[in-house]
Amino acid sequence: MTVLVFLDPAHDGGRVADASMPQLMATDLGATRGDGIFESLLALNGEARKVQAHLDRLASSARALDLDLPSEDAWRRAITTALDEYAAGARVQADTELAVKLMVTRGVEGADAPTAWVQVAPVPAKTRQQRRDGLAVLFLERGYDSTVAQRAPWLLMGAKTLSYAVNMAAVRYARAHDADDVIFTSSDGKVLEGPTSTVLLAKVRDGVKTLLTPQLESGILPGTSQSALFTVAKAAGWELGYGPLVPADLYDADGVWLISSIRLLAPVNSLDGQSITTTPELTRELSELVAKIS
Repeated sequence: MTVLVFLDPAHDGGRVADASMPQLMATDLGATRGDGIFESLLALNGEARKVQAHLDRLASSARALDLDLPSEDAWRRAITTALDEYAAGARVQADTELAVKLMVTRGVEGADAPTAWVQVAPVPAKTRQQRRDGLAVLFLERGYDSTVAQRAPWLLMGAKTLSYAVNMAAVRYARAHDADDVIFTSSDGKVLEGPTSTVLLAKVRDGVKTLLTPQLESGILPGTSQSALFTVAKAAGWELGYGPLVPADLYDADGVWLISSIRLLAPVNSLDGQSITTTPELTRELSELVAKIS
């Protein structure tokens, strides 16, 4: 079951649309040019997680694209409508996980208003399996050096845009080569991010546990889940660090994970076919911290 709710000034809580019928105009710039932005968040037990963090990042992406957005209150009302509509039409159990997407395009060509909607659907079983069983990952070069975001802001390196063809091509390449996912590297050898995730690694030295992630200045998308995890990990006694990281750092780590809002924390089992050690105890500890994020 999929629920669609369009943000519409004529409908205070959003306009519920039939997901089985065409809804987007063929001239919408999101369809013809990928000119738009989105966010994906998890809803558990009917409650969306990290809503403010996702709205903040949506606004940041909108500024990068010079794109108008509906108000935060309109988004919150539409999210509530979509989750209520899903609950009314499907049997929602206590452990039901839903993927909630916030989508915005520049709108129909020639119009002066964006197209915006909320989509709610179940989290795919494959996603939950990867969270449980872990990932085989390939390093793939993104084709830019780690300073390009500062030199060329028009490349939108830190924005979450609808132009995801390259990211999805990378995932298909991985699957065609017996892997599950990808970690991008820069042309100057720095670790960046996954197509739909943030890279995390842990080091334990003399009893001190440190959680690290690539530096944002390298042109990666700021991870809402990574940021939230860092907050609770620090309160739990972890040290924190931000790159720069190179592939060798991941091979030498006591654990490597990809983290995102829907898949949550997924351990990396191998990199470029080489098995790596991601300690189950660390995965359990960090997963428990992720579960505390609201």
